[in-house]
Amino acid sequence: MRKRAYADRALSLPNPARILGALPKRSWLKRLRQLGQEVLGALWRHIEALSAATRSRWQWTWVLDDSVFRKYGGKLELVGTWWSGQHKRVVDGIDGVLLLVVIGDGKLVVPVDFAVRRPNPPGPGRRCRTKLGWAQVMLDESLAALHRHGLHLPAPLVVANSWFSDSKLMAHVADMYHGTFLVQGKATYTFYLADGRKVKGADLVDEDQDWPFRQSLNARGCRYARLQAMSPTYGAVTVLIVAQPREKRFYLLCFATPLQATRLLRLWSRRHWIEHVFRTLKHLLATDACQVHSEDAYYGHLVLRLMACFVLYYTTRVIFKEQVTMEEIVFNLKHHWSSVECQELELYGLS
Repeated sequence: MRKRAYADRALSLPNPARILGALPKRSWLKRLRQLGQEVLGALWRHIEALSAATRSRWQWTWVLDDSVFRKYGGKLELVGTWWSGQHKRVVDGIDGVLLLVVIGDGKLVVPVDFAVRRPNPPGPGRRCRTKLGWAQVMLDESLAALHRHGLHLPAPLVVANSWFSDSKLMAHVADMYHGTFLVQGKATYTFYLADGRKVKGADLVDEDQDWPFRQSLNARGCRYARLQAMSPTYGAVTVLIVAQPREKRFYLLCFATPLQATRLLRLWSRRHWIEHVFRTLKHLLATDACQVHSEDAYYGHLVLRLMACFVLYYTTRVIFKEQVTMEEIVFNLKHHWSSVECQELELYGLS
């Protein structure tokens, strides 16, 4: 009798698709942005009155990236054909652009905004907004919202991969906010060095080229060479060639800056956190496996999982006092996830 009563109650509850579709997409995104702004506001007010040395350990790094979430089953208007760096080919899926703030060297990772690129916007011949356009809009709206909350932030430090190495976007961050936008350079870029030499990006990463490398004090085995150059596209730039053990050489690029090379390297090292977030979304929180059939429900699906990512990182860093790493939490959750049974959430244990 008890099992029958439980089954009847479970069937009377709304299924996950109805719950996720209960709010329009604007409401889901509004809740994500409010969460990020409230967390960042509380953190900033906590450290604002502390010493400069303490504030330097809680430095904010704005990180941008996009990822394609595979979509199986029924098609949504959000589904398009996109290049996937994970699969190294063009795939059908949903392209999401994410903006987050990394506190310190990873003390906390806070999702600030998220957007889905619409492959077929309404209107004859109308093109979808590019990831560069979304990146600028998300940065502008997030910084404006924090300013309205009374936060007087320093110049933003933004990092992104080579797909975001657009001169107009980098100039916008520099001119509007006096910030620094650090990106990975491409092999096709052209530079004129201080001694008059003309080099390509491929020359900078050539293992046979002898550049004035120095040993990094913060990363064992990491060497770097800092160059000042002129670019036909970007103007005066700072180029940082990075050589790490057992990895291919690469170079970083930003508008000419007085920031130390070691600080630029620390900024770049924080970009891997957004890759960790995407891996957690896909491999642990099963974002790709969503089978909802409405746009509002899919936004709810993505936003709730981004919030779950934040809870996981908060649990790692704050509650467990860094005694348990994020990798250990992910491993244990993935190991025990198959045994969870919950009919209300349509989870059926495999073991």
